[in-house]
Amino acid sequence: MPQMSRRLARILLTIAGVTAPDSAWAQASPSSRIQLPTVTVTAQKEPADPQALPVSVTAVSGDMLVNGGIALVRDAAIYSPNTQFTDFTARKLSNPRFRGVGSSPANPSITTYLDGVPQLNSNTSSIDLIDVERVEFVRGSQSALFGRNTLAGVINVASARPSLSEWTGGLSVPLANFASRDVRGSFSGPVVSGRLGVSGSIRYGQRDGFTRNRVTGNDVDSREAVTGKGQLLWTPSSLWETRLIVSGERARDGDFALSDLQGLRANPFEVARDFEGHTDRDILATTVLARRAGTRLNLTSTTGFVRWKTEDATDLDYTPAPLLRRENAEQSVQFTQELRISSAASSPLKISENVPLKWQAGVFVFTQNYEQDAINQYSPFVLSPLLPFAVSQHSPQATLDDVGLGVFGQATVTLADRVDLTGGARVDHENKTASLRTFFSPAVAPERFGTPAESFSNVSPQMSAAVRIDADRLVYLSMARGFKAGGFNAASPAGFEAYAEEQTWNLEVGLKSAWAGGRMTANAAVFRIDWDDLQLNLPDPGVPGQFFIANVGGAESKGVELEVRARVRPGFDLFGAIGYTNARFGAGSISSGANVAGNRIPNTPEYTATVGSHLSRAISANATVYGGAEFIFLGAFEYDDMNSAAQAAYSLANLRVGARGRLLMVEAWMKNVFDTRYIPVALAFDPRIAPSGFLGESGAPRTFGINAGVTF
Repeated sequence: MPQMSRRLARILLTIAGVTAPDSAWAQASPSSRIQLPTVTVTAQKEPADPQALPVSVTAVSGDMLVNGGIALVRDAAIYSPNTQFTDFTARKLSNPRFRGVGSSPANPSITTYLDGVPQLNSNTSSIDLIDVERVEFVRGSQSALFGRNTLAGVINVASARPSLSEWTGGLSVPLANFASRDVRGSFSGPVVSGRLGVSGSIRYGQRDGFTRNRVTGNDVDSREAVTGKGQLLWTPSSLWETRLIVSGERARDGDFALSDLQGLRANPFEVARDFEGHTDRDILATTVLARRAGTRLNLTSTTGFVRWKTEDATDLDYTPAPLLRRENAEQSVQFTQELRISSAASSPLKISENVPLKWQAGVFVFTQNYEQDAINQYSPFVLSPLLPFAVSQHSPQATLDDVGLGVFGQATVTLADRVDLTGGARVDHENKTASLRTFFSPAVAPERFGTPAESFSNVSPQMSAAVRIDADRLVYLSMARGFKAGGFNAASPAGFEAYAEEQTWNLEVGLKSAWAGGRMTANAAVFRIDWDDLQLNLPDPGVPGQFFIANVGGAESKGVELEVRARVRPGFDLFGAIGYTNARFGAGSISSGANVAGNRIPNTPEYTATVGSHLSRAISANATVYGGAEFIFLGAFEYDDMNSAAQAAYSLANLRVGARGRLLMVEAWMKNVFDTRYIPVALAFDPRIAPSGFLGESGAPRTFGINAGVTF
């Protein structure tokens, strides 16, 4: 671990008092009632205390989301060690990474679950967080329970349940620099007390762009979206409940803020192009959750329908010259259904009088249809001096269909009331078919067309052993095999139309502990990941701005994580998280014909760290003042597999202060307080267009504003 990582670790330990005995905490405040709030997660599908699970999970509660001003999943990721999002300014492209593991939006390594429904394409995973109870970052392979495309972990987003007892709601109108306007409203309450509840929330957000086009003087990366969610909760008896959740988004964003990497470092937030495009996204999702919690068995059904489409247009040469433009249309429809049965928490099976067994089993089916039509428009003479006319290239015009089935089970045996032995496995099978077409108009080159089909099957086992040293301390060892589905590229160089499955073995040793009567938790983990047939998202050298997935060989990732949270006194919380990752390609790894063995895996910071505090204090029976501060540190990382360009280490700071009354609230906030300049995402590009050989986007500058609202 680098010197800075060691220093941060010492700071976290010192702030949280890990090395201090319980008596020191007692002397600081004799009250034994001060405790961190209880958290329940579904990291292993069934509700559980995260401190009792043999898995690395960071739960970001609804209070933390509100106190931190968290609007997107990627913003909540600062609380999770070794977690990084590779995001472009357009909201549709958001790719999470855990411990160096990530891939393309079309075939993610980390699947986001929205109320139990997997988002099979990352295009639908980065929606605004409205009416959300918590966000869970579950790191390490979860394929034994969740199946395909969770070999790095899962992100669970859980909506707040409608109230069955009282009506609540609110309306807020934040105003900020860059002409930002963000109106949020929500309500929740009973239609029939104790039996039928409803809730609704809506958000309208708009801001000017951060980036200016020197050619026109306009900003290019503006944002505008309407997001909504409605819920109906029905509990006909004490055993049964059903929830209907309908959510949607209509986003009309500006263009990508891409420009030459070297130019951006010299002049951040400036581009020069002759055409200013747009990125649009529409999402409609319906979820039906049904659960029967019996005295001996629990039955759970999760049904999901997701329909989305995107349309974007951009100046693909990213210069003032009218050389090349791209119009891209994508759409998809997915259906998922999971049925699961489990033992009731209070009624496990009895192998013998003192050996209980908890278990769960289920079946999962899905269908997914994806279509894409991307058109590159070349100006006269661009493709060749022999072509004095404009040429359109459809690359790709493609349809991808996917049908899959998964069957899984897991069981935990408890020995001597102290040792938990867990084993589980999942069998997945899917059939993929495709129609892939690339052609020019007029036909200046031969058309490429194919209708490949392939079936994939996989078995993902998982084993763990957890030992409770005492009531507050648990150590565990886990080993799991994960996989990411193989498939077809909508467009790619000849010979790379298909890619194989990616597989990993994940070994983890961890400690979970509580101190000072529950006022502090300190969790640590050491991990190692070994890859086979790693999938990498690579630029197509023949088509600017186009990417394809290819298997490049083996890799290894190893590192450590530490999370600390403490309630020093009522209304005063301290928290910290630090992670270190060393992720490199293995011997024999070949990418685009080049040997990348020993290179760092791209977009993987050497370390991530966050320290901060949340404070609140009642000044009267009906009024509370509050505040918070967060300091985020990210280590250096490479932009590409060749390690030919990188982002140096940088840090960010966020501040927030406010007051809440019985009916009114007002707060002021600032993000990136010191206006740090950084480029979080860059991609290799034709050096004839981008002199540095890379295009990048500037990270968000300093933003600040005020929120005012009413609550009831």
